[in-house]
Amino acid sequence: MATVVELLTYPIKGCAGVPLTEAVLTEAGIAHDRSFMVVDGDGVFRSQRGTPRLAVIRPLVGADGDRLTLRAPGTAELTVPIDRESVRRDVTLFGDPYRGIDQGQDAADWLSAVLGVPSRLVRVPPEHDRRTDGLTPGTSGYADSSAVHVISRASLDDVNRRITAAGREPLPMDRFRPNIVLDGWTEPYREDLVRRMGIGETELGYTKLAIRCAVTLVDQDRGTRAGPEPLRTLAGYRRAARGGVAFGAKFAVLRTGGLAVGDEVRVTTWGGSELGEPAPAG
Repeated sequence: MATVVELLTYPIKGCAGVPLTEAVLTEAGIAHDRSFMVVDGDGVFRSQRGTPRLAVIRPLVGADGDRLTLRAPGTAELTVPIDRESVRRDVTLFGDPYRGIDQGQDAADWLSAVLGVPSRLVRVPPEHDRRTDGLTPGTSGYADSSAVHVISRASLDDVNRRITAAGREPLPMDRFRPNIVLDGWTEPYREDLVRRMGIGETELGYTKLAIRCAVTLVDQDRGTRAGPEPLRTLAGYRRAARGGVAFGAKFAVLRTGGLAVGDEVRVTTWGGSELGEPAPAG
């Protein structure tokens, strides 16, 4: 039996995660997850792929959901009201057009100073109606794709065993930026085989494997590139048929509600892996 051992939300896409002991799962994922996005002057999203220093920014949404605090090392923190009403502007995410509500000049100036490049902060508008793809379609805010990213500790242990066998240092879980971390499965990559599961009051449906990119190369504490791992090791045994290397699984939200660290995972449907592993018996 697997249980939830970590819950994380990432209020600003590309910035640091916020650990939680309990959370509300909405149709778009854990509350506030990727509700905000940093963009350049043309509205194109910024990512750790090109702006790794995003990782050192630690955002926090206030308990009332109306204020956002921004923190970064060596910089005075900034708290701004969350704007849900102002004029929408065009933004793009992986070339796809969306809309965003600009969060004002104070946030823009703070981000530009921390990142060293002109930047602005936008929020998902209330009418945001994004549809995500995969086996179980759903919705999300400004996440790369599906609403919820799940990884088991057994999977991290397996890739780290391979990395250390090659004489390199093991990696922390934050390199992969999951929303839900599970423990209790002895076999790695069982999250790849889940098709439906319940956690707390919620239910999740599998969409697809998480295809990994250069963000996994960024030291999340320092906001700098830190070498070829884990992509070098994953390329040796986790290549996906549709391209890239896979680690972790993405899920859509089928039933909203509460979930918490310590909740047991109830897998109701299993399937075969996109990488070829068979479904578990029973």
